[in-house]
Amino acid sequence: MMNENNEDATSKSPLGWKVCPFCGAQLPKLAELKFCTSCGIDLEYLKTHKKIPPDFLQRLDHTSPQISDQQSVLWNGIKQISDEEILETQDKKLWSVAASIGLTIAAVVIMNFIAVALVIPFIFLTPSIEALMNSLSSPYFIIITSFAELILIVFPIIYIKKYLKNPTIKNRFALLGFTTKGMSSWKVIKEILIGLVFSVIGIIVVLFVSFFVEIIVEFFFGLSVIRDVSSSNGNVDMIILASDIPALILLMLIMILVIGTSEEILFRGFMQKGLVRRIGKKWGLMVTALIFTFIHLIGSFLIYDIFSLSFLVSFILSFFPYLAISSLLGLVYMWRKENLISVMIMHGFYDALTVLMVFMFYNLTF
Repeated sequence: MMNENNEDATSKSPLGWKVCPFCGAQLPKLAELKFCTSCGIDLEYLKTHKKIPPDFLQRLDHTSPQISDQQSVLWNGIKQISDEEILETQDKKLWSVAASIGLTIAAVVIMNFIAVALVIPFIFLTPSIEALMNSLSSPYFIIITSFAELILIVFPIIYIKKYLKNPTIKNRFALLGFTTKGMSSWKVIKEILIGLVFSVIGIIVVLFVSFFVEIIVEFFFGLSVIRDVSSSNGNVDMIILASDIPALILLMLIMILVIGTSEEILFRGFMQKGLVRRIGKKWGLMVTALIFTFIHLIGSFLIYDIFSLSFLVSFILSFFPYLAISSLLGLVYMWRKENLISVMIMHGFYDALTVLMVFMFYNLTF
């Protein structure tokens, strides 16, 4: 009986581990065990500080045959991805559902906070309310504040560092799908062309959905309500004020280079990628599309009384078109095997063409 108790007591190392938390090798039952007998990591330091000793990281050679792929599990349970595996993560459970959704929402909140912070100097420096409103509604002010969307890239880029053995900026973008790794020049051109074609298809789909929804809403609420709500669209007002060609060109470039790139890295490259690994392709796509849609409809919640008919009509008219384009973006992303090039092009040019169409319609009609 005494021997059985002693055997149970020594079934683990004095530090409480049966295996090395870093390399996964079985630890011997030694009373004075301090270092892993397989990889050599300082186990006492690891247990006390909950991180890998800095001197061990300096000595560690990732190409060493002593550390196999199976042994590359860190103490916190994350299996780091090698350079060769970055494009082959379909079977890997990456970041959690909570991280996929939570970090995305946090990035959007911080982005909006930064955009609002840019407005504060104008409030104190502008001599009148009229001058303030003119400044804030200027297309050039909108162009400047659009750079706040770059924060959407920063959050996932920082977060995914722990999933990579070699967390260079290039590898982080590659894990998110923004890469030409393993692609020929023709392949890159093909992805760009696919993005351009689907930007036009996206416009056609959204116009069709909008037309169908307007018919349904008109039937239930009446045409006058639709016109009243539709006329107070903030995006349309912005384009109307962009009355000169240089502002229009800059705005379209921002849509392509900043808006499309930033939002697709966050929503498709990070959020949808993480959700698909955890809850499946169908639900991952649907949840991403819904969250993308609701985030783009925040303005409706701020402008209208949420219990009013105007809010209800405005919400319905905007919800389904946004859901349609977001779902299409998600489908193209899955079709292109999670490479973001075509999706970024599609998103950016869809926004740019929408701006151009509204601008031309306003100037030709009015």
